[in-house]
Amino acid sequence: MTEALGEFEQLVMLAVMRLGATAYGVSIRREIYETTGRNVSAGAVYTTLGRLEKRGLVESRPGETIPERTGKRRKYYRLLPSGASTLHKSYSNVQAMACGIIDDLAHLAGKTVGGEN
Repeated sequence: MTEALGEFEQLVMLAVMRLGATAYGVSIRREIYETTGRNVSAGAVYTTLGRLEKRGLVESRPGETIPERTGKRRKYYRLLPSGASTLHKSYSNVQAMACGIIDDLAHLAGKTVGGEN
């Protein structure tokens, strides 16, 4: 059994899935920011991608060289079936635990149900 995923690992994997063929470090970081408002460092994204790749949850492939940047090749990532399964299980666990308490949680947090308060 693959060990559990942390919140940030889930965000990175969801971003990879959302971006499809255009998922590389900078685009993943941007997707997380644009979707969640969470500003994360490039180092955190690349460290997490490396860890997920070692665990066999994502894989990378070399892309084009970007001469106007560092001159290095971009590395594109994709979610593997094992990653999709692990992410699905992790997300399903969170949903199961939250089932029936979202309204109470929103109230406790001072949010309106379904709103951003």
